[in-house]
Amino acid sequence: MPSPRDVLNELKWRKEISFDDVEIWYVHHGAPNDTKVISGCNILKLGKSFIETSSGMIPYHRVFKIFYDKKVIFER
Repeated sequence: MPSPRDVLNELKWRKEISFDDVEIWYVHHGAPNDTKVISGCNILKLGKSFIETSSGMIPYHRVFKIFYDKKVIFER
């Protein structure tokens, strides 16, 4: 099974896909239902261990679902 990093890198570099249409759902303790969602347009960098956003860093191990075009393409 591909990792969240692998899935996001594949989406980011496909020319026919708008990375802005990607939604990443991840565990964020203290948020309602301990879940937050971020759009691909808010991602600054896909690092080796973390997703870098303007508001902080998200470790890949917290990502539990990735949507593209309202379809689930990754889930654990």
